[in-house]
Amino acid sequence: MDLATLIGMLGAIGFIVMAMLMGGELGMFVDVPSVLIVFVGSLFVVLSNFTLGQFIGAGKVAGKAFMFKIETPEELIEKAVELADAARKGGFLALEEAEIPNDFMQKGVDMLVDGHDGEVVRATLEKDIGLTTARHEAGAGFFKSLGDVAPAMGMIGTLIGLVAMLSNMDDPKAIGPAMAVALLTTLYGAFLANVIALPISAKLNVRVVEEKLNQQLILDAILGIQDGQNPKVIEGVLKNYLAESKRATGEAE
Repeated sequence: MDLATLIGMLGAIGFIVMAMLMGGELGMFVDVPSVLIVFVGSLFVVLSNFTLGQFIGAGKVAGKAFMFKIETPEELIEKAVELADAARKGGFLALEEAEIPNDFMQKGVDMLVDGHDGEVVRATLEKDIGLTTARHEAGAGFFKSLGDVAPAMGMIGTLIGLVAMLSNMDDPKAIGPAMAVALLTTLYGAFLANVIALPISAKLNVRVVEEKLNQQLILDAILGIQDGQNPKVIEGVLKNYLAESKRATGEAE
């Protein structure tokens, strides 16, 4: 679980709710027409920007901002060196029974075992990296689009409320509800965009970078193993993916 996402989002929501309670009853900040305009309306607008499949899968994509398991570069380097040592001693067939938790690394190793040419391996894995990145960026783009649309829908709701208010100036009882729609839609739009949608989009983009970096590391490892490079040489090359401080620590050990 990504505690940073969870703590950050819950903390922001908590302080907003606290401020509402300090200003009066929480019920005064609830308005059904405003909810419909901003939350439901925004979802329909975003639906028009994406395919139905991407829209339905948005919830699953959002889960990666909170629950996402990925190997660290250090773990991948350790596994790559282990595989390189096994291949150097027993050939590529020795890798057939190796336990590899990473699916992308497993795909590369399978191609080595099957005897594919180096250029074929590189082209296939690079294409896989590109397609995976594109899919993940589409997921992040969904929430970025929602973050862009929500404030605009809030403004639309504000205008609707102002029109309703100005049209009923002779009826004091109608001014209050219309003003509530005008103000609360702006609040809801800002809340949906800045507390929920945009943070999820930003975290998903972080996931894209992390996974792409790992896949590039694995690609270099697979090509190094195929070329028959010394495991120590492969390790040295792959450590370039680590921060300098972690690289130095690994060398000291």
